[in-house]
Amino acid sequence: MTRLQLERHQVWIYLAAIATGAGLGTLQPGLRTPGELLLWPALVLLLYAAFVQVPLLQLRAAFADRRFLSAVVVGNFVLVPLLVLALLRLLPADPALRLGVALVLLVPCTDWFIGFAQMGRGDTSRAIAVTPLNLLLQLLLLPVYLWWLPGVPGLDGVPAASGWAAAAVVLVPLVAAVGSERWIGRRPGREGLRERLAWWPVPLLALVVLLVAASQAATVRAAPDVLPTVVPLFVAYLLAAALIARALGRLLRLPARHGRTLCFSLGTRNSFVVLPVALALPQGWSIAAVVVVTQSLVELLGMLLYLRWVPRLFRE
Repeated sequence: MTRLQLERHQVWIYLAAIATGAGLGTLQPGLRTPGELLLWPALVLLLYAAFVQVPLLQLRAAFADRRFLSAVVVGNFVLVPLLVLALLRLLPADPALRLGVALVLLVPCTDWFIGFAQMGRGDTSRAIAVTPLNLLLQLLLLPVYLWWLPGVPGLDGVPAASGWAAAAVVLVPLVAAVGSERWIGRRPGREGLRERLAWWPVPLLALVVLLVAASQAATVRAAPDVLPTVVPLFVAYLLAAALIARALGRLLRLPARHGRTLCFSLGTRNSFVVLPVALALPQGWSIAAVVVVTQSLVELLGMLLYLRWVPRLFRE
């Protein structure tokens, strides 16, 4: 099998990974803890394989692209919160339910969205460039958003998620990729390493989705009454996020690759960062954690559709 064939069949590979993970998590509930522990190093490896494919000079140019950075900031931190405000009005007046939805939808993804952007024919260098900014702004603005949204309680007295852990998931592979780039550039014969690493993103992303499905299957099954309420909401969010990205891309006249990257940024959320916050809530608020886990699984399936839809939505 060639790498092109592997990438063409990636959707079916991910679907098989989700089904396998859900089956394993159902048959072997004890896999939850090892699955959660393995998830973070799998994400680090996935991002390293994506980062190595990006020349550093392109990354510098990406930081200087103010139109793209403006689109990401306005989309993620102005338009998406307004969208979340509208979606919350569709929910019952349950503080835990609303808090779970707000927590997970207000924070843009800082890890696997880069892998999806790469495989969805986006601009990986710009995805990497905007990630530290997304992480910093979400940590600063999340408490403000929770205070501002009606019917959503704040997080007073609840341990916050570790921003250092979230940052390490991005920074460790980025530093390793910089070192690899310099090592490769010293001798022409070392370029083969980059070519070999180009095979990694698809199987590594399949491993990530398998681990998510296996480790969180029991959590989702524990609250079946929540699913009919939040699943349609999260599907609506994915559709609306893509349309917002399309409108912003046209308004700012972004190239197609930049528009695709914007779309993946708005569509993916930082569920792995806010999940510890939801789990740390007082007893009786467990619905919030179920909501966060459910969103991550809906997003996985949604990203498989995004990989097919987004390149058509943003044509060259």
